[in-house]
Order: sequence, then C-alpha cells, then structure tokens
Amino acid sequence: MASSTTMRVILTEDDVRKLKLTSRPSSVADLIMYIKDSLGLEYDFTLQFQDPEFDNELCNLTDLSELLEKPTVKIIPVLHLVSLPSSLSENLNDTVSTADTELLSTSSTEARKPWPDDFLITKFSVDVEYRFRQGNLNYLKEGTYLKVSIELKHDILHRLAETIYSFKAYPTTHDLNAVARALIAAHPCLQEPTSPSGCCGWKNSLKDKMGNYRSKMRALGHEDVKVNAEKRGRNNPNGEPAHKNIKKPKKGEVNYLPNIPDGHNNTSLEDARKQFVDKMKKKNPDGTLINQKMDVTLSLRRKEVVQDKPPVIQMLQRWPALFVENQVYQEFNRVVGKNLKQEFYDSLDRHCPALVDVMKSKRGLKGQLLDALLHKAQVCELNSVNSAMCLLFGLTYALYLNYPKCMVNTFQFVQQVFLGLGRKELKTLLSYWGTLTLTWAMTVRPGGV
Repeated sequence: MASSTTMRVILTEDDVRKLKLTSRPSSVADLIMYIKDSLGLEYDFTLQFQDPEFDNELCNLTDLSELLEKPTVKIIPVLHLVSLPSSLSENLNDTVSTADTELLSTSSTEARKPWPDDFLITKFSVDVEYRFRQGNLNYLKEGTYLKVSIELKHDILHRLAETIYSFKAYPTTHDLNAVARALIAAHPCLQEPTSPSGCCGWKNSLKDKMGNYRSKMRALGHEDVKVNAEKRGRNNPNGEPAHKNIKKPKKGEVNYLPNIPDGHNNTSLEDARKQFVDKMKKKNPDGTLINQKMDVTLSLRRKEVVQDKPPVIQMLQRWPALFVENQVYQEFNRVVGKNLKQEFYDSLDRHCPALVDVMKSKRGLKGQLLDALLHKAQVCELNSVNSAMCLLFGLTYALYLNYPKCMVNTFQFVQQVFLGLGRKELKTLLSYWGTLTLTWAMTVRPGGV
C-alpha cells in the first residue's frame, strides 16, 4: 500500500464510505485508530480485506503489506464479554430469592411483556406449593376449601403482584379479574364459597396489593410509577387528586416509561442524544450507530413526551431521527414490542376485502358517499396512502399524541382490530365493524383467517 491512497470502507451493507489516507499507517492497529477518528466510530472493531488470491473473498487483515492500491476493507464490530469475579458470582448466588424473601425490584433494562391472552399462574415458593397440593387434594376428596392464613395470603398476593407488574404497572379491573379467575382455576381450594364468581375477594385484594406494590416500586425509582408520585396525599395536601390524570399506558404500550439503562444517567443519555443529533447532520449518517443511540436513549425520550408533552417542532429539533421512516417503525417496536409495518399490512390484507364488501352493501346517502370513496380508492396510488396511514399511526405512539378527533374511530379500529392493542372490549361502532369483518372472513375462508 502506497504512503497516500484512497480506501473503500464497508460499515454495513447500506453504508459504504470513501476514506483518503494522507500517510501510510505503521500497523493495522494504527489503521484502525485512523478509521475510528476519521469516521467518528465509538466502538471497537477488526478489519477484513478483499484478498485477490481468493477471488476477492474477505479475509482478516493482519499485515498492511496484504493491502493493494485503493483497497476495500470491511469493519467487523467486536463484542466484549465481561466475566464476573468468582467472589462476586458467589455473592450473587447467595442473594437469590428464597421462600421467605421478597423481591422488590427488576432490572432497569428489562423490557415489559405484552399482557397475555390467558394469564398463567407462576410457581410459588416450595412451602406455598405444598399447602396448595394438600388443599387441592382435600377439595377433590371432601369438597373443602383451604383456610388461608394472613401469612399465606401475603405470599400469594406478593407473588401475583410481581408477575402482574412484569406486564403492566396499572392493571385494569378486567385484568385483575382474569388473574383471580386463573388463580382459582389453577388452585380450586382457593375458591370463595360466598362469592358469586368464587374470586371477588381475591380480585379486590389484588387491587389493594398492586397499590402497595407500586408504592414500593416508586420508592425504588421506577419511572412508570414515579411519574404519578406528586398526587394529593398526606405529604402533599395541595397536589392533584390521586385518581386524576394518571399517566399510564392506554394504547397497549409495553414500554410506556422505561427505567434508565444500567450504567447511564440523565447526563450521559443527553450526551448520547447530542452525539447522534450531530451524526444526523451528515449527508450519509451511520444508520447502525443512530439505531444504537436511539435504543439507549428511549427512557429519556419517553420521559420527555409523556411528562413534558413538547410541541412537535421541538421534538423535531431534539430527536430528528424520530422523523425518519425507518425510525418511526423502530420506535413503535421499542414502545409496543410489535412490527408495525408487518402487522399493519397483514391485517389490511385480512380485513380490507370484508370492509369493501360491507361498504358496497350500504344504501342511501351513506352508500353514495362510500361508493364515491371506493371509486377514489381505485384510481389513486393505494400503496402511498397505506404507507402514510401506517407512518401516521406510528407517529402517534412515538410522539405520544392523541388521535385526531375527526378520526378517533378510525385510529382505534386500527389499534384494536388490526393490531390487537389496548382494551379487548370494543366500542359499539368498532365492535359492529369488527364483527362484520370476522363474519366475512369465516364465510369466505372456512376455518377462519
């Protein structure tokens, strides 16, 4: 390789840079350092080059003499694995939960899971499971119910609260009822003979327990419950009423207000934000780096949109990447845990024929208006309309926006019927359209969709 040359650097399949070397590096390590400084890369990597002896297939670069004039090199990121000292590992093992130990915190980087269709009761401690086995046997043999002591009830409610909190901090009455029903289904000996459903008492106890559990999580600094800490109470008599304007997920968000990642604080996250804002000003920003920074700064961004509710123009200035098409989809995946584009188009394929047929069947003035709408749909470029609707829906989640008043039912139909997010119960109008599309699908395609 000559003392001065031009090099082609492959960062990713979609990001290839041209780099000019003004002087010859003395070693491969010096070349890596030069590429790092020139391209602003903040991670460790090795290099591969196109070897002419093997039809330009990539090989690891170990000596600069292997490079020809105007070479092509590829960056291979290095993943560092950190091992724990044996003493620390032993200490961690010693602190694992036992039957009488309450775990009050979860990892700050742990993402929440969507609420399950069927709530499964997890295992309890060995002592509690033994009592359940004995109680269930007596119930099957003699039809008697387990006498639940205060201590046993505390253990049961605490374990259930832990599990519920892994899904959502603010479960609805419907959610708590589902948990209570799942509990007595798994352990019939816990049924309440004086309750119409057999579990009303458990549901009410879970509601109280979740309030106490949120208080403990708030004391530990969990953002999703700390955001509602300034409500009126004994220590804050002038605050907002306790049950007014509660900030909680309403559209199926699983990462509504995530905690700050381990090893970071507000200052480091703000520094990371500024770094990738500068990167966005480049003609060809590093997509991989931008995505990494957006992942890391999610907690900072969600705190802004949920608590401060800044104007869109301010979000554009502070988070320009959020207005790039790919990042709209990525942000939806971070917040909701679903692939918006795939889910939207799959649901559109399933439901669109049914909706069109229903529209065509309408008579009178509504039928004329719908007929005109269908005619327009046939003459315009549908792909661009579909993409625009998909992106607009994604932005309402990314920017924490309310649905436009004139299109509330449309957006809620997409949210609840197309994507299955949020409340399971549909409004009367949405339920009508949802039932029609399901009926059509089952009629046209035997066995359902």
